[in-house]
Amino acid sequence: MTEIVVPQAVEPRVSNLRASTELRSERIRSAWVFLAPTLLILAIVAGWPLFRTIYFSFTNASLNDLGNAQFVGFANYLSWVTLKSGKTVCRGLLADPVWWNAVWNTAKFTLLSVAIETMLGLIVALVLNAQFVGRGIVRAAILIPWAIPTIVSAKMWAWMLNDQFGILNDVLLGLGLISEKIAWTANPETAMIAVLIVDVWKTTPFMALLILAGLQMVPGDIYEAAKIDGVNPIKVFWRLTLPLIRPAIMVAVIFRMLDAMRIFDLIYVLTPNNAQTKTMSVMARENLFDFDKFAYGATASTVLFLIIASVTILYIWLGRVRLGGEER
Repeated sequence: MTEIVVPQAVEPRVSNLRASTELRSERIRSAWVFLAPTLLILAIVAGWPLFRTIYFSFTNASLNDLGNAQFVGFANYLSWVTLKSGKTVCRGLLADPVWWNAVWNTAKFTLLSVAIETMLGLIVALVLNAQFVGRGIVRAAILIPWAIPTIVSAKMWAWMLNDQFGILNDVLLGLGLISEKIAWTANPETAMIAVLIVDVWKTTPFMALLILAGLQMVPGDIYEAAKIDGVNPIKVFWRLTLPLIRPAIMVAVIFRMLDAMRIFDLIYVLTPNNAQTKTMSVMARENLFDFDKFAYGATASTVLFLIIASVTILYIWLGRVRLGGEER
């Protein structure tokens, strides 16, 4: 009978592999122990309210009497009634033109604001990544608009955009760009532009900060090699810099897109009761508290959540994005 002899060199490898597996398991257990309190708090402050909101969307709940809410199924989402004349009348959120106008406003605001802020943020990040005197002071100063609370920024810009005594009209009149003062936040044609101006001013530093973090991770040796080879700076940007910071840009875009799709405070302060800028969040809040249509507002909130979740998953899947900043 032949005896199988195991080389002695294999035994240490097996021991090391077993020790490595045990260490990894111990790290995973430790991670779950440390994450458990955070997950519990998230379940309490986020998961439970979300569950209740979804539940109320299937009821006829009123703000004054939430305890006696009755189940109505999908009536708040979509229902229809056939009249004696044979005409079918559709009701519910998905048949509400006001809701679809809010969806369009939200989509328009998200696409324009994210696109503009990404381009401007990239330019600012490239400037801040360069070597110049006083770079640290400039980096700190550029974050001031982002650090100011949104409500404060909105009120500040509301004064500057005022058609009677706003400084923006005075500057444009002085430069000869306009012939008369404009009511930026009241005019249907300029209301969305006013909101975009304020949002771009406030949030571009956030995009610049995230993109700058990606630029800091690019090895300097690559640029030195390109400089020695005499590669054009524009070609260096398109062939080296942009592909290397693409994961950081994709992560920055998804975070900004999530924030833009649920925009509320800026629009609520700058352009209240304006159909041209009313977003899904604003409409949901109006029905929840102003119009005493709590179930209808819960329905709008639930659909908004589903839209944001679907867009986010689709973006991560199509863009091959990992939130750790790497590509798949």
